[in-house]
Amino acid sequence: MWIRSNKLHGAMQTPNRTETRARLRSPGSKCQPHAFFHQWKSSHYDVVVGVLSARSNRELRDAIRNTWLKHSLRHPALSQRVLVKFIIGARGCDVPVEDREDPYSCRLLNISNPVLNQEIEAFSLSEEGSSGLSEARVVSVSFRVLHPIVITSLGVFYDASDEGFQRNITVKLYQAEQEEALFTARFSPPSCGVQVNKLWYKPVEQFILPESFEGTVVWESQDLHGLVSGNLHRVTVHDGGGVLRVITAGEGALPHEFMEGVEGVAGGFIYTIQEGDALLRSLHSRPQRLADHIRSLHEEDALLTEESSVHGDIVFVDVVDTYRNVPAKLLNFYRWTVETTSFSLLLKTDDDCYVDLEAVFKRISQKNLDGPNVWWGNFRLNWAVDRTGKWQELEYPSPAYPAFACGSGYVISRDIVNWLASNSGRLKTYQGEDVSMGIWMAAIGPRRYQDSLWLCEKTCETGMLSSPQYSPHELTELWELKGMCGDPCQCATR
Repeated sequence: MWIRSNKLHGAMQTPNRTETRARLRSPGSKCQPHAFFHQWKSSHYDVVVGVLSARSNRELRDAIRNTWLKHSLRHPALSQRVLVKFIIGARGCDVPVEDREDPYSCRLLNISNPVLNQEIEAFSLSEEGSSGLSEARVVSVSFRVLHPIVITSLGVFYDASDEGFQRNITVKLYQAEQEEALFTARFSPPSCGVQVNKLWYKPVEQFILPESFEGTVVWESQDLHGLVSGNLHRVTVHDGGGVLRVITAGEGALPHEFMEGVEGVAGGFIYTIQEGDALLRSLHSRPQRLADHIRSLHEEDALLTEESSVHGDIVFVDVVDTYRNVPAKLLNFYRWTVETTSFSLLLKTDDDCYVDLEAVFKRISQKNLDGPNVWWGNFRLNWAVDRTGKWQELEYPSPAYPAFACGSGYVISRDIVNWLASNSGRLKTYQGEDVSMGIWMAAIGPRRYQDSLWLCEKTCETGMLSSPQYSPHELTELWELKGMCGDPCQCATR
């Protein structure tokens, strides 16, 4: 299901020498309703190049301005045919990196009053919530660690109707995407552990679960009858003051397909919070850190406004500039492009990429790639979906993505850009712009043109159209080699 109802606001661009009628909205300003100025379309471009760029990447933008962008502006055959724009979020995240749940989003790490120097029971089941034996023989719950903890015991709920412990249950804790359990506890009548409150617990091997750890606890009955369990609405979660967060399928964070058995809780675990002194120091310094961060954001806004005024090559889109929002940045840019520019093709790249626009235009001519319904790139097929880390995907339920082009460079025809722009308010965004693009394109089935010269990894290949993951210095060096030899990769082998 790739459609959702929330709407994305459009982009607004700063004025430049050829588009003086555009109205300026500085970075950091609040979003306001606006009209689009169709009279901006004073020139037609064969190719519009959109360069995804983070707010802080000024050195990379300058490296591009001094290499392949400068070359295109001075080239007699390219200067009137191509328009290059950097795509930047109009607002920075107002949460300091140290206080976010992860460095890729803008979600506050909401820890307050942590429970230190004592053991914490993760779950409890009240009298009202207890429903006796259920029919489910396998029950699981997933969670994310927001500050390091140590799990000391795994447990199962106590059945008050039993005389003693009369069941056989296995409890396992898995790390996300791992097939082998980190540790296991087995409960049976002769070996039922220790009763604490309404649970039976057994100790497990102890080691630290670090910040950002994601795991699943699975309870499995070895008997014919089910487990004593409760759904997550009938269970009290003890998060230690915010160091632990349950991930539920119901909130859309984890599709049902990834759950073992029935989502719920059939017991719990006991844990302690680690590095408590460091956590208290961090919480104490948070107000000052926030004040410093907000001041830095204002300074960044001013620098970006000045940079845009000087160069006239930035489109500020109405998005908080974080990695998780890159797909939304791209959709906003598609809207801006359609509503302000006359063009035939759009090339998307990143600010750490080498791009050879002369080679791109030659290829377009040779392969007749200037027609409708064209998607030209280097495609990854049957790419496995990551469930953890920077590329964590919890929204797309399949184990593999549809075909998608590598992010260093791909080209789409105007009719595809039109479709993306007109549906931007309904298209669901996923963890990365490249895989999001693949999912969106699966809905319309464009003609894919495979070309391995849009490189997916940082390497040098004769005739390459793009190559990613360069530092500003490396981009400059690569372009100098191109100037000396015509092809930087042939030059490097001499």
